[in-house]
Amino acid sequence: MDTQIIKERVIKVQSQRDYLLTLLEQPNLGTLRIDVNQALEEMDELIDEYRRTFPQSEI
Repeated sequence: MDTQIIKERVIKVQSQRDYLLTLLEQPNLGTLRIDVNQALEEMDELIDEYRRTFPQSEI
């Protein structure tokens, strides 16, 4: 897989992370809040791993 494609996909994931943060602010989320938190944690891990693998790359 090309590094440019990986970068584009990580940028897409990062933009979806912002949406999850706004979703987390909703008061009527109920038990779905657990899933949203888990998704945020996994996205953060993915972004951190990307930054460790490609330290010179900016996203």
